[in-house]
This record gives sequence, C-alpha cells and structure tokens, in this order.
Amino acid sequence: MMEKDIQERVCSKVEESYHIVGKKWMCLIIHTLMEGPKRFSEIHTFIPDLSKRMLNERIKELEYCGIVLRNVITDRPVRTEYSLTKKGHELGKSLKTVEAWAEKWL
Repeated sequence: MMEKDIQERVCSKVEESYHIVGKKWMCLIIHTLMEGPKRFSEIHTFIPDLSKRMLNERIKELEYCGIVLRNVITDRPVRTEYSLTKKGHELGKSLKTVEAWAEKWL
C-alpha cells in the first residue's frame, strides 16, 4: 500500500510539472529569463507573438509557482525586473535538454 502512495505522489508531481510547462509561452519565458533579469518590455521583445495581456498572465502564474521573482527597482524612473528563482533556474536547466533534442530532431 505504501508503494502505491509513493507512486501516486510522484505521478501527481509529474502531472503538475507538465501542467506548468505545458502552457503556451511558459517555456519561452523561462528560456528568455535564463540569460538574466529582464524588464517586461524586454521579454515581450524577445517573444513578439505573445500579447502583453498573456505575458502578464503567464508571469503572474510563474510567480505564483515560485519560478519567477518580481523585483521593483525604486531608482528613478521606477522599473520592474523579472528573474528566475533557484527553482526556476533548475527548471530552465532541465528545459535545455529539450532544446538540444529540438535542435537535433526538429
């Protein structure tokens, strides 16, 4: 019985991870932030087909998941930068494997 509980927890976590990265634009946003902190407009420039409304929604989801950190810089002018958390960097490194696969096979 205990082994089944462990399997269910593992499957649940795998399913949750695919739910996060499976949403359109999530992986591209993470890929963009792997290079370092970026302002909203810089992310939008890198992914021009992504609407600003959807970018805002996806960033909020990534913040909620603990993958992206929002940092308000109070210098004049005030600006906001987004960066990956440690958790986000680990995910980004994992996505590099998918990128290598895509280069080879797509």
